[in-house]
Amino acid sequence: MTVPLATPTPPVAEGQATPARRALLRPGWPLTALLVLYPLWWALGLGTLILFALTVPMSIYLVRNRPIQVPKGFGVWLLFLLWVAVSITMIGRNPPQALPGTASDRLISVAFNVASYTALTVFLLYAGNLSEREYPRARMIRQLGILFIVTVVGGLVGTFLGDLEFTSPVELLLPAEVRADGFVRSMVHPSTAQLQQVLGYESPRPAAPFGYTNSWGFCLSVLLGWFVVSWFVRTGRTRKIVGSVVLLLAAIPVVYSLNRGLWIALGLAAGYVAVRLAAQGKLLAVTALGVTVILGFVIFLASPLKDVVAQRLDNPQSNLTRAYTAENTWRAALTSPIIGYGGTRPAQGGTQSIAVGQTPECQLCGNPTLGGNGQFWLVLLAQGFVGAALHVGFFLRTAWCYRRDRTPIGLAGLLGCLLPLLFMFLYNALVVPLVLVFLSIALLWRNDTQRRLAEPAA
Repeated sequence: MTVPLATPTPPVAEGQATPARRALLRPGWPLTALLVLYPLWWALGLGTLILFALTVPMSIYLVRNRPIQVPKGFGVWLLFLLWVAVSITMIGRNPPQALPGTASDRLISVAFNVASYTALTVFLLYAGNLSEREYPRARMIRQLGILFIVTVVGGLVGTFLGDLEFTSPVELLLPAEVRADGFVRSMVHPSTAQLQQVLGYESPRPAAPFGYTNSWGFCLSVLLGWFVVSWFVRTGRTRKIVGSVVLLLAAIPVVYSLNRGLWIALGLAAGYVAVRLAAQGKLLAVTALGVTVILGFVIFLASPLKDVVAQRLDNPQSNLTRAYTAENTWRAALTSPIIGYGGTRPAQGGTQSIAVGQTPECQLCGNPTLGGNGQFWLVLLAQGFVGAALHVGFFLRTAWCYRRDRTPIGLAGLLGCLLPLLFMFLYNALVVPLVLVFLSIALLWRNDTQRRLAEPAA
């Protein structure tokens, strides 16, 4: 029995009213503008800022097309947003483990977080409220697949041209003191890779078209499922061959990213897909997946990539810093366990001594960011244990609601919904990675809606 790409769209009866409003741009264009034109926004220095700009037309659409439908489990997310708002009252407070500061010092970062959570909400509601005629699920899946290819190409460029960077038009418009800020620079200054000494010598870790290598890995893993759906499910032989070549090429930047979290995520993703397919009785598909994994592993062992992995495992330089920040973030969160502190804080000292701190000559010598080594740690410190429970609870609740979706959309969508539960302990996800996650949830939601509409009336 062949599983359809998605649950079917019910036929429209003859004479039934259809959306006939003509406009210069079709509904759904903000999503197309984001997913297809993202390399352009990145080159212009708008890779992150474009997300906030696109929420304006999305919000207008939602207001004009009320009532607004919401997905299952959305109430948990609304409670989290409420907790974010309440936690802002604590941004002037200083936990014992952090450097003293004022509310004005933290206003920009807190405002960015609030704007990011708001943008995520708008993206979810907008993508979920579009009808199948306005913006078909298949179109969104194709565009997510295109962004995966862009991510692979960006990773390859970052691997082999890691020192390539340039000043963007947006960056030129900013005052010099603003451009010098590291956080701002990461958003508006395009660079193909992060140059770091993870292996004991400086080497590029691919990041394009995103600001950080970790964001690149997070996005790649979420987009992978949608690429497979759009290029391998019910497609011709040529398309499958091209898709296979893309996946083989993707292995190069995946390895050179030195991203252990990504490696773990891809392994768990393969296991998750195998279990889901086996539960559906698709033993042939499970066998094909197993053969593909084994063949890929053999090719990997025969290539120079295995030496890079071995070197990375022999140089766990970030472990000490991660352990230090996680421990001190936990301790700081215990001093405000209900609503947290509204945002992150720089730690006192460093991993070696409380007296070690940043200097103009050594920006990485101390004062690591508490709440800066993973989305869970960010929310834990910013919104307390209650906020962290709501944040995690939203993804768990969503996955549970759509667990019975056995279509390829259900498989890829649930994977995109579950990956944040792994990455949240390793990487911060604001804002592009979580936008892709929320679009995955929107596809799950719309697939469920179409299934219900297609069911015969009792």
